[in-house]
Formats: sequence, C-alpha cells, structure tokens
Amino acid sequence: MSYVLATPEMVAAAANNLAQIGSTLSAANAAALAPTTGVLAAGADEVSAAVASLFSGHAQAYQTLGTQAAAFHERFIQALSTAAGAYGSAEAANASPLQQALNVINAPTQTLLGRPLIGNGTNGAPGTGQAGGPGGLLYGNGGNGGSGGVGQAGGAGGSAGLIGIGGTGGAGGAGAVGGVGGNGGWLYGNGGAGGLGGTGVAGVNGGMGAAGGAGGNAYLFGSGGAGGQGGMGAAGADGVNPTPTGTADAGSTGTDQTLGGNAIGGNGGPGDAGDAMTSGGAGGSGGNAVSTVNGDAVGGEGGKGGEGAYGGAGGAGGSAASIGNAAIGGNGGAGGNAQAPGGVGGAGGEGGDAQVGTNSPSNAEAGNGGSGGNGFDSFASGGTGGAGGTGGAGGRGGLLIGDSGAGGAGGVGGTGGSGAPGGGGGAGGDGGAANTDSAGSSRKAFGGDGGVGGDGASALGTGGEGGIGGQGGNGGAGGLLIGNGGAGGVGGTAGAGGTGGSGGAGGAGGAGGGGTNSGPGAAFGGNGNTGGNGGNGGAPGALGGKGGSGGLIGRAGSDGGVGAGGAGGAGGAGGTGGEGGTGGDGKTTDGNPGMGGSPGSAGQPGQPG
Repeated sequence: MSYVLATPEMVAAAANNLAQIGSTLSAANAAALAPTTGVLAAGADEVSAAVASLFSGHAQAYQTLGTQAAAFHERFIQALSTAAGAYGSAEAANASPLQQALNVINAPTQTLLGRPLIGNGTNGAPGTGQAGGPGGLLYGNGGNGGSGGVGQAGGAGGSAGLIGIGGTGGAGGAGAVGGVGGNGGWLYGNGGAGGLGGTGVAGVNGGMGAAGGAGGNAYLFGSGGAGGQGGMGAAGADGVNPTPTGTADAGSTGTDQTLGGNAIGGNGGPGDAGDAMTSGGAGGSGGNAVSTVNGDAVGGEGGKGGEGAYGGAGGAGGSAASIGNAAIGGNGGAGGNAQAPGGVGGAGGEGGDAQVGTNSPSNAEAGNGGSGGNGFDSFASGGTGGAGGTGGAGGRGGLLIGDSGAGGAGGVGGTGGSGAPGGGGGAGGDGGAANTDSAGSSRKAFGGDGGVGGDGASALGTGGEGGIGGQGGNGGAGGLLIGNGGAGGVGGTAGAGGTGGSGGAGGAGGAGGGGTNSGPGAAFGGNGNTGGNGGNGGAPGALGGKGGSGGLIGRAGSDGGVGAGGAGGAGGAGGTGGEGGTGGDGKTTDGNPGMGGSPGSAGQPGQPG
C-alpha cells in the first residue's frame, strides 16, 4: 500500500500561483483580440479579401478555445483550493482527539509534580536565564535553558524523565557562565550540552570570558553531554591621549593707528603658555594702520600662539591702507607647538590685507600667513585583551553503557586595543589680499604668501597584547562497564594584537593671498606654502597572546589540543602629509601652489603568538 504526503500550505500556494498564471494569459488574449480578429485586406481584390478573412477566422477560433481553456483553468484552481482546505481540516480533526487524550493522561502528574507524564519540557525564555522545564516522567526531552541577560547566567537545561534527552543549557549573558546541560533519562537518554559562556566585560575580572556550562550526565544508558565553549575575552581598551581641561589667556590686541603721515599698527601680544592639561592661548591680532596724507601704512604683526597641551592659534596680521604712499599688511603670527602627548599644533594667523589709493606712487604688499605649530608625539599604548573563558566539563556517561561528553573548547582571547594617534600639525595661515587703485603703470599689488603647515607627530605607543586563549574543559568519565572517556576540550585561540597608533596628519599649507590692480600696473598673487610632514606610524604591535592549554585527559579520552597563537597587531598608519596651499589669484601673475607634505612611514606589524 502506498502513501502520499501532502502539505496544505504548499497546495494552497500552488493554487495561488496557477491563478496568477491564468490572469496573465487572459490579459494577453484580450490584448490580441482586436489586432488579430479584424485584419484588413491588403488590397481591393478578391484574393486579398479572402486572405484577410482566413486570418481573422483563425483568430476568432483561437479566442473561442482560449475562453474554454480559461473556464477549465478556473475550475481546476477551485478544486485545488478546496483540496488544500480539506487536507487542513482532516489534520485538525485527527489531531484534536489525540491531543485531548494526551491532556487527560498528563493532567494528574502536571498538577501534583509540575511536569507531564508524556511530552517535552518547555524552553526557558530568551534573555531571562530561565531554566528549561523537565521532560515527561515516562517519556520526553528536557526543555532548553533560556539565554541570560547582561551579567546573568544561562538557564540550566531541563532533565528528561525515564526516557529522553536532557535539554541544552542556555548561553550566559555578558560576563556570566553558561547554563548546565540537563541530565538524560533515568533508563535511557543522553545528557544535554552545556551553554556557551558569556563574553568578557571590560573592567570586570580583567575582561575574562565566562566559563561554559558543564554537559549533562547520563544515568544507566546514554552518553554525557558536551561541555559548553568558554566565552570570548573582552577587547583591550584603545590608547587615549589626554584631553586639555582649559586654555591659557590670549595675547593682547595691537593698537590701531590712523594718521596724516606714516601710520604703524601695534603688534599683537603672544598667547600665554599652557601646561600638560592646558592649551596655549591664542596670539593677539595686529593693529590696523591707515595713512590719510602722503604716508606709509604698516599693519601690526600678529602674536605667536602659546605652547601648551594643544598649541594656541597665531594672531591675524593687521591691515594697512594708504591714500598717498605704500601699504604693507602685517604678517600673521605662528601657531604654538603642542607639548602634551597627542596634542595638536595651533593654526597660523592670516596675513593682513593691504590697499593703496588712486594717487599713491607706491605698491601694496599684503602680509604673509603664519606657520602652523607642530603636533606632539603620542605614547599611549592599547590595553591587553581579556583571556578567553574556560570550557565546560563534559557530562558523565551512563553507569552501565555510554560514552562521556567531550570537554568544551576554551574561549577565544580578546583583541588588544589600538595605540593612540600622534598629534596633528596646525594649518598654515592664509596670505593677505593686496589691492591698488592707482592709475600709474608702475604701481603693483603683491598678495601675501600662505604659511607653512605644521608637522604631524609620531605615534610611539604600541598596540595592546592579545588576550590568552581559555583552557579547554575536562572530558567526562565513560560508563563503568562500556564507554569511552570524553576528549578534553581544545584550548582557545589567543586574541590578535592591537593595531599601533596612527601618525598625526601634517597641517595644510596656507593659501596665497590675491592681488588686484585697478590700473595698468602688475598684480601678483601670493604663493601657497608647503604642507607639514606626516608623523610616523606606531611601533610594532605586541605579540599575540599564547594559546590556552588543552583539557585534562578524560577517562580514556585524549588531551585537548593547545590553542593557536594570536595574530600580531598591524603597524599604525603613517600620518598623511598636509596639502599644499593654493596660489593666490593675480591680475597679471598668479601665485604658485605649495608642495604637499611628505607622508609618514607606516609602523611594522607585530609578531604572531
């Protein structure tokens, strides 16, 4: 006698697909109706009319057959849909009496002992650490333990009754152990596997991964459950440069001056120096100068930025304007150098603008931008990764016959943290703009040159050492009469070493100032200046952590293998060179762009464990 298996859901899906195919064919037939049944004759003769009538007749016959096929298709779909419903109804009708009978059988033991006579135990809810429910007293598997939340152990697997398999232990939450596997049936059944240990938590127990849960035991006949794998160690913390907590006072602003003869703006004062946790103060701006009658005008110089944890920015140069003579803008102040690990250099100040009037016999020369300050080397190394957790022990085999469970593998060590980056160089200041309104052909306007970008600093801190792989769990003991001891768990792989810190980026060179001449005289744009050099990458990463040792020999079981050493950390990337400043626009001659800074060399990779 043959049997046919049918899935109601698949039959219903097939009916739906056939309905879609029928709709597509009907739409195509309708679209072809007018063009094919009303074919026009190619000419006025009898032969052309006969040919057109023949083709139209074939089309009409096709439409008649199509209508009959569509009706058959519709009846077939209805029959298929009805069959799908009949299959589902038959299954429900057959299952209902059996389930009712089983509920009657299980009711007494469920009420008295909290477990059914026949049936599987309930699974623990995920994220709660709830234990799995026990299996039926006569027959049934234990329920699986629920996974734990953060810091919460995984739930234990439920134990079987007379015959059945123990439930699997739940995975431990972060920093918590995996749940123990449930025991197999009293007469026959394997123990459940232990749960996975939780991942290590930074700052708790050195970031070590939690232990895996032990495998469940078998009683008379059956194999013990495998131990759970140890949790992965937490990653080491990245190296961090100190953050300044304050800023020193800025320099004083230069005095403005407006006179009928020569006018000279006062220089800006330098910014105050900071310390290891205080950034340098910004330099003061130079004073502006205006000469109203036949005198030179000279803008004040910008003050230098103060040195400190981060360098202070340079002050802007003062502007200059003269009605009847030369005008010279003040130069921007240099940015201060950083003095704390990983500190960034200050930006250079902008050059002052210069402008001469219509009757001036002299040139307009804008001030140059100040150079950027240099960054400071970083020394902060990455932290060591946490060790992997210990694998859970394998469960004991049946007292009479049964193999024991294998020990769980040790957890993987955490990756070492990255070294901190070197400090970046400050950007060079832009050159000032020059303009002359003089109609004399000999009067020229010179835009200021941009400042040189500061150099990026090196990263001298190493990547952190990878964490040690966890120890493999012990294999369980085999049955007293017949049964092999479980193999010890393999030691966990050590974590990879951290990446070395990146070198600081060089500061961009300042852009040259523009030159404009309203008369026939020449105007020259200022030159962009060179970007700063990038810092070198970090030193080689530390050695990868050592592999964890294998588990002890179970009864007649083999030793666990030694875990693999971790990969060496990658060397830090060299800092990028600063971009060269753009040349200023001039009426007759544009300024030259600056050269880009040289990139720093990359660090060497660390050695593997």
